[in-house]
Amino acid sequence: MSLKQQITEDMKAAMRAGDARLRDAIRLLQAAIKQREVDERRELDDAAVVAAIEKMLKQRRDSIVQYEAAHRQDLADAEKYEMEVLQSYMPQALSDNEVECAVAEAISAVGAKGQQDMGRVMALLKPRLSGRADMSKVSALVKIRLAL
Repeated sequence: MSLKQQITEDMKAAMRAGDARLRDAIRLLQAAIKQREVDERRELDDAAVVAAIEKMLKQRRDSIVQYEAAHRQDLADAEKYEMEVLQSYMPQALSDNEVECAVAEAISAVGAKGQQDMGRVMALLKPRLSGRADMSKVSALVKIRLAL
């Protein structure tokens, strides 16, 4: 079953159970996926759906910081719940050790010698690690490894 189908089935289950919070969170996800399909004029595959979820997770993280700074814990809690729901559709995250191994492999595969090769290393890592690791942390790790 594709990720989109799983999301649809979960929506139906939430509606049957009368879980309005879960239903609303999944509707937001479905709306984001549909908007992206309309914008790109194509049916999204699982990788594109994961990319859309990553974008939504980043938006939620930013919103939580803003709401907590404004002392609006009620809104921050709602965003945290949506993050939990979105996170449930993400692939299993890689451990720090697995990420470090992937970075080391990519650096040796590209033959990177310094900072100027960072783009090539990241181009190799992004399809492999997208959705399974925080790419900003991966980028920082690559930068550190290339600086040595």
